[in-house]
Amino acid sequence: MMKKTTLLTAFLAVISASCYAQFAIDGQLRPRTEYRHGYGTLIADDADPGFGIATRARINFGLKKETYEVYLSFQDVFVWGENRQILIEDKNNSFSIFEAWANFRLNENWSTKLGRQVISYDDQRILGGLDWAQQGRNHDAILVKLGKDALKLDLGFAYNQDYDNISGFQNTDNTYHTTGFFSYKTMQYAYLKNNWDAFSASFLFMNNGFQEFDEDDKADGISNLQTFGTHLTYTKNKFNTAANIYLQTGQRQGEIKVNSGLLASLDAYYKITPKIKLGLGFEYISGKSPDSDADETGAFFPLYGTNHKFNGFMDYFYVGNHANSVGLVDFHINANFNFGEKSELYVNVLNFSGAEELPSGEKSLGTEVDLVFQHKFKEFSIQAGYSQMFAADGMYELKNLPEDLAASTQNWIWAMVILKPKFL
Repeated sequence: MMKKTTLLTAFLAVISASCYAQFAIDGQLRPRTEYRHGYGTLIADDADPGFGIATRARINFGLKKETYEVYLSFQDVFVWGENRQILIEDKNNSFSIFEAWANFRLNENWSTKLGRQVISYDDQRILGGLDWAQQGRNHDAILVKLGKDALKLDLGFAYNQDYDNISGFQNTDNTYHTTGFFSYKTMQYAYLKNNWDAFSASFLFMNNGFQEFDEDDKADGISNLQTFGTHLTYTKNKFNTAANIYLQTGQRQGEIKVNSGLLASLDAYYKITPKIKLGLGFEYISGKSPDSDADETGAFFPLYGTNHKFNGFMDYFYVGNHANSVGLVDFHINANFNFGEKSELYVNVLNFSGAEELPSGEKSLGTEVDLVFQHKFKEFSIQAGYSQMFAADGMYELKNLPEDLAASTQNWIWAMVILKPKFL
């Protein structure tokens, strides 16, 4: 921690001496308070709710030159009170470099971006920055980017290594020991998008390679999972719509064969007045059939998207959970109410059921209601939300908590201040 602080201080001293119009320093301070009484999963009646405050603190440095651009983002995420008084270093070692990349402009159409970066496309269903999470999501990758008029093509490549088995300067093998949450050894993708007057279409093809291990915890090859599909949008006057169709095949972590995993969604919005916008939509995500073998599945997983944005803000699905389960059918209706230029209320009602039956034959999972209020002040903003889950029989079975042992109210309350100061 002391080394990192010294490094940051030295870096600030150097750049302060040479700053000019194309150099910028900004930051973010984002404390968030949460009351968790059923967030992420059902809570038992005899369990105490969780309550705490966590803060994200970032400082960002950007430099633009004629032929290149450099960006550095330092971050710390901490829970209030996690460190005792006069502790010499951060207990959880949460200080990190969130982004560190350089973008080289080869000509007016081509560029190459390399380093630690956020990779985000379209509605962030498959690849997104996960900005809701205090830690966010990043990738260590190389992007080759083409942009000409309305056409955009990105080619992305990543090769991850942790040098866990190192002797002197010789790496004994190329085994990648970081696992969990679909941590990949390799990634290759192509993203193509074109915009027309009222219509846009993008296509993504992505391959992720996952390190496998044998019974003796030794490297045992790579499982490759392919995800591909399209995102479509149409906007005309007060009406706009968006659709996703993605497929998965190959092998996921654990050498589990994926048989035609499918994600399909359609959302439509209509602005009935300048201050009121209504939405209606559904999403289908295929799941694992109860009678399928242990080493195969039909379940689709959204991988590296901003999953908090979808399927309810209480994060019961695809947020570190539900990875090889019964899938999901999500019907939802929502509304945005604008109170002037600075205040907004968002209301979303979602009904969930499994794409496949649970062992009991049940499919119904329940209904969630999300409310989010936002107000923008001159130089900062506040957000607050309330969510409640009305669980059905299937949810108690899915979350492995009998209804008679579960709390009668499953809810989540949060409030957040967002400050983004521009230092230079």
